[in-house]
Amino acid sequence: MPTPLFTSLVAAAAVLAATCVVAQSGGQTAAVLMPPPQNVLTLSANATLEVPRDWLAVTLSTTREAPDATTVQTQLKVALDAALIEARKAAKPGQVEVRTGGFSIYPRYAPNSRTGAISGWQGSAELVIEGRDTATLSQLAGKLNTMTVARTGFTLSREAREKVEGEVSATAIARFRAQADAYAKQFGFAGYTVREVNVNTGGDGPTQPVPMYRAQAMQATVEAPLPVEAGRANVTATVSGSVQMSIR
Repeated sequence: MPTPLFTSLVAAAAVLAATCVVAQSGGQTAAVLMPPPQNVLTLSANATLEVPRDWLAVTLSTTREAPDATTVQTQLKVALDAALIEARKAAKPGQVEVRTGGFSIYPRYAPNSRTGAISGWQGSAELVIEGRDTATLSQLAGKLNTMTVARTGFTLSREAREKVEGEVSATAIARFRAQADAYAKQFGFAGYTVREVNVNTGGDGPTQPVPMYRAQAMQATVEAPLPVEAGRANVTATVSGSVQMSIR
């Protein structure tokens, strides 16, 4: 196993090698230490654009309990199939999309049991309806009476995010270039050339999920539309890197 001293010497040699070039003269080889770069400016710029969220996802779920796993699975399947049939009637690509979520079955153990005996089985199933047509989605969520709303959340659609990211990135790049030009002149240089640059985009995540409604409350308002509010999202772009300031 290498000693710490040996490891340090190897690391130092690697750094030295990275800053050296090899020169040959008269059949002899010599290492020449390269000077560090000079007149290099490191900077960053960012831009933010606020846009309305346009993609709503509603997750509905149902739970079942029974003495055996087969019964639980059958009951979950019946409830999910009924919700799927109703949801597919409103499905429209990009506006209302339907997909299944989690489906799980697990045992329940008898309380205070020393043997770990199984006292029954329980399970849950999920259905996700999502899209841009928030009015239809909110009404549809109230019609699927075999399942209850577990959570909702708004995000930006892929198309909307890509469109906005292009615009906000262009703004951040323009600010980076303006800063580089202004700083170079303030330091007494005529201009600059870009050495390296990185462009990163990001933004807000989904809105906070709405808590699960109690089953009794949903049964009383089964036909009522789900109250939702999209809000707005911030899309950001950051441009960072370094430039070589030049005298001409």
